Amino acid sequence: MPTKDERVFAALIYVISFFTAFIGPLVIWLIKKDSSQFVDYHGREYLNFFISYTIYSIVAGLLSIVLIGFLLLPVIGIALIIFTIIAAIRAYEGTDYRFPLIFRIL
Repeated sequence: MPTKDERVFAALIYVISFFTAFIGPLVIWLIKKDSSQFVDYHGREYLNFFISYTIYSIVAGLLSIVLIGFLLLPVIGIALIIFTIIAAIRAYEGTDYRFPLIFRIL
């Protein structure tokens, strides 16, 4: 079971992503990844999530030329918010959360 500090830092990765999408979570992950396996897991998971949904958004933006992207962009945005909130709650509870539909690059 992760300690309270580990759970708070893991949840903070997701919460701070609403204010700084990439830099905040990256800084927390880089600082804490060596001292906590739990924070390392959630940091990697968030960065994979960010990379995947950035690619999805670019593809949907390109598909806006044929009007399909205009339907996909709001769906991607809503999924991004909902999955981030769920992940923050799970991290604070001390459990692992695997985002659906992401590329596991890191």
